[in-house]
Amino acid sequence: MAVGPVTERWDDLLEAGRTDERLVHETRRRSQGAATAPLPDDLHPAVRDALEGAAGIRSLYVHQAEAWERSADGPVVVTTGTASGKSLCFNLPTLDVLHRDRHARALYLYPTKALAQDQARALHALGLPGIRPAIYDGDTPRGERAAIRKRANVILTNPDMLHVGILPNHPAWGDVLANLAVVVVDEAHVYRGVFGSHVANVLRRLRRLASVYGTAPRFLLASATVANPVQLAEALSGLDDFALVDRDGSPQAERRIAMWNPPLLDEALGVRGSPLREASELLVALVRKGARTICFMKSRRAVELIARDAAAALREAGEPELAERVAPYRAGYTPAQRRELERRLVDGDLLGVVATDALELGIDIGALDAAISVTFPGTVASLRQQWGRAGRRGSGLAVYVAGEDALDQFFCRHPDEFLDRPVEAAILDYESQDIHLQHLLCAAHEGPLDEADAEFLGPRWRGYAELLESRGELVQRRGAFALRHPEDYPASRVSLRSASGDAFAIVEAESGEVMGTVEAARAFSTAHEGAIYLHLGRSYAVEGLDLEGRAAFVAPFSGNYYTQPKRESATDIERLLGRREALGVTLSFGTVAVTEQVIGYQRKRLVDHEVLDFNPLDLPETTFTTQALWYELPDELIAGLPLDALLGSLHAAEHSQIAVLPLLAMCDRWDIGGLSTNFHPQTGRATIFIYDGHPGGVGISRRGFEEFERLVTDAHRLIAECRCRSGCPSCVQSPKCGNLNEPLSKAGALELMATMLGR
Repeated sequence: MAVGPVTERWDDLLEAGRTDERLVHETRRRSQGAATAPLPDDLHPAVRDALEGAAGIRSLYVHQAEAWERSADGPVVVTTGTASGKSLCFNLPTLDVLHRDRHARALYLYPTKALAQDQARALHALGLPGIRPAIYDGDTPRGERAAIRKRANVILTNPDMLHVGILPNHPAWGDVLANLAVVVVDEAHVYRGVFGSHVANVLRRLRRLASVYGTAPRFLLASATVANPVQLAEALSGLDDFALVDRDGSPQAERRIAMWNPPLLDEALGVRGSPLREASELLVALVRKGARTICFMKSRRAVELIARDAAAALREAGEPELAERVAPYRAGYTPAQRRELERRLVDGDLLGVVATDALELGIDIGALDAAISVTFPGTVASLRQQWGRAGRRGSGLAVYVAGEDALDQFFCRHPDEFLDRPVEAAILDYESQDIHLQHLLCAAHEGPLDEADAEFLGPRWRGYAELLESRGELVQRRGAFALRHPEDYPASRVSLRSASGDAFAIVEAESGEVMGTVEAARAFSTAHEGAIYLHLGRSYAVEGLDLEGRAAFVAPFSGNYYTQPKRESATDIERLLGRREALGVTLSFGTVAVTEQVIGYQRKRLVDHEVLDFNPLDLPETTFTTQALWYELPDELIAGLPLDALLGSLHAAEHSQIAVLPLLAMCDRWDIGGLSTNFHPQTGRATIFIYDGHPGGVGISRRGFEEFERLVTDAHRLIAECRCRSGCPSCVQSPKCGNLNEPLSKAGALELMATMLGR
């Protein structure tokens, strides 16, 4: 089948969607010309020559020029769109410094190995003889590591390697640290929540050691658009006075945006058609049009399913040559396999690729025509990153295929507001106790803690150090805190993806390979015997949970059901940190102890969520301390409600507010927990709690406390506009409810929140 030049040949596809009402909204974003500035006069001549020669760059976009000017005065954070040339914003000042000081070193941090590989290729392509980039990560052969430390002046790595391999071994890195001039943190928006709170501690440890070796490197951060770029940059680095560069001068192609909702199969139950099937059909139609298309999906299993179904449909239609030009792309492939797929994309050999968010970040994969986002990726910022991949050759199509989840349906009912909605704030808390304590031990291993460390580790470091001393992990000598056991290597026990150091290993039963860890506070809910456990998008069945050995043994699972634990929960208020009157209720923020006991689990069919059976479990209680918001409802607000109606109303209100909290903070509903009760012994009233689901908390519920009025407004609209009869997954039912979504009163929650908003 011949593939001609791409025009807007998706018009008939969109018309078909209008006809059967799957296309719920479409709009057109106009193209934007480039805003440019000349190359700086004071740029090192060798760098200028390389740009004009090897790269063919004779002018800059205005944000690149502004980043160059601002970087001379202090730290900079650049936040512009996908493919806007952010790399040049930090490469220019870095390359200039390295040419003016032959001893200078630069450290580039990337959240993925693929991004580091991509940047290394770009630096090599400039052909600058004085620039010696090298990747230093877990894949770097041990025999090459000493040479990289000695010779490379641009070291590309990731936070995990910096944390566990570089900082604890700083004597071997003395020359690098003594000449460290620039630290680049790319894709900074990825560092949020638990991961971001860890990385913020790692960067503080880096600055602390650089100071010991006599340097104070310049920090340059690049990020997708977030609501709080300066706050994020300062929270990550511990530095003040970041200059913000956010005027995007790159050219933008004209883009059609389409919002696509699978058909409603059962209005009363809120059941819709499969978004995976819709995505597969859209991908096939676009590939047939010759449109180079990328399709994003969160889970690796779904990526494989969409790609498989699309290729099968093309083969059945007698188009096997097109089927060969559709492929999946996800984590878990070998580096060689990923490089080959990236090459085929850039060369135009691949017409359709189905990917996880591994391709959402800034890897150069050439010009694409269309981008399909299947279900809400978690944040508006992430969705815009994905859509930014479309339209590199004049015009583009961006499609959002909704699922039945509450946020997906909320957006389909408010498309204009959704498309114009401000992006979320990236939230982290480097002083979250469980996380900060772990990194203080790591810092103590790197060198004794003393008063000078307040500049890097924060004002509360001493109180935390004294707590570690009382636990017997630190010892105080001559005013400084050191490890009680100097031979210990605490970094090896700290996972940057987990809030707590207390964790269960996830072990593949047949091979014995440790696949990852799960926090002890969450292990009983997610890795109990019989659970279907998701790891990197793949499903595994838990065959056994060893409480003494702290391990869950799993095997690959391809069945048609999922599991949902039933929990009994309680909250104890430990510390009040803030209180105000809002919407006629007393609203509080503070720390709470959450006690949970998993007493059994349901098996539910994937297709229609029908309950297959219930299985009891005998597991111990767990308790963890975290941050929470809670609000007490005055008696007059709930007067006259029978107990069952009251409990159902509170419970449904709690669920709906948890569902929309990710609109305020960059998080997932799985990062949030909640509890509602008609009478709490400490407040003496009906109370709803919403808490961070990770030990110690990372600031998610704080954001809800600060934006409570907006939280309740969004939750009220979510359920008011849902067409189901008495509650469904699109409004008040939650896939993670510990009470198995009982009792729930959609009408009661609606009336309760309407009364609050009326006040």
